[in-house]
Amino acid sequence: MTRVAGIDCGTNSIRLLVADVHPDTGELIELDRRMTIVRLGQGVDKTGRLAPEALERTFAACRDYAAVIEELGAERVRFVATSASRDAENRADFVNGVVEILGVEPEVITGDQEAEFSFTGATGELHGDDRRLVVDIGGGSTEFVVGNKHVEVARSVDIGCVRLTERHVRHDPPSAEEIAAIRADVRAAMDLAAETVPLADAETLVGLAGSVTTVAAIALGLEEYDSTKIHHARISRAQVDEVLARLLASTHDERAAIAVIHPGRVDVIIAGALVLAEIMERTGAAEVVVSEHDILDGIALSVA
Repeated sequence: MTRVAGIDCGTNSIRLLVADVHPDTGELIELDRRMTIVRLGQGVDKTGRLAPEALERTFAACRDYAAVIEELGAERVRFVATSASRDAENRADFVNGVVEILGVEPEVITGDQEAEFSFTGATGELHGDDRRLVVDIGGGSTEFVVGNKHVEVARSVDIGCVRLTERHVRHDPPSAEEIAAIRADVRAAMDLAAETVPLADAETLVGLAGSVTTVAAIALGLEEYDSTKIHHARISRAQVDEVLARLLASTHDERAAIAVIHPGRVDVIIAGALVLAEIMERTGAAEVVVSEHDILDGIALSVA
């Protein structure tokens, strides 16, 4: 077994996984998994730059993660950065800060690489020969990946809960016009994805990341977030629609009172839930299999 650390820095959150991994079998024993909302992508869609305060929030989390990595004695570290840092003009500031704190250079990966890691992490424990559509709904982008044991085809498109919220939402709750604008963006992005990925051909829809797991937690009626109950839960389209209707009618304070919604997701969960609902409608999926394992697990496996 090799002790590794994988870091996934996205548009909304930065996450750490330290695990012992068997490089031949892919067995992964989790030692520490944590997430911090840093909103690195704050304003990127509008300005094209990473905001100084967003960088500082991210660097503060990196310093915390460096201490955990040192304490647990990870032999190898891989830091992967996704949508926000791909888009930013001043990404050199981000890269230099990470190197100074963690001693490794962040890899600003492509959307296709992001999709590969997500698929590997999400499907490693699933059995059967069914064809799967894995959707990773992030803060700045969403990845669509079709395959079984390996990726057949993938596409990343620029729809994510942070990007869509910043682009369209000005009212609380969002107005009908704002909701319609988000839906229109999602549908247009799915048209782009469908040029590459056969969205309706897969037998199983697998959903990843915070928007999906949060919708699942609400649908399951959990009073506190419990990843063991959420992982591999099957959430019906009717349940997703019910949760979405509840969120669309709620104010910020009402959403904040829902214990399973992380404080850093309260303002963006509506957009994330809309993306999931639109995907289920487009694909005709009767349910979504929710995975707590995702790009972070794929990164850790790649290090080993």
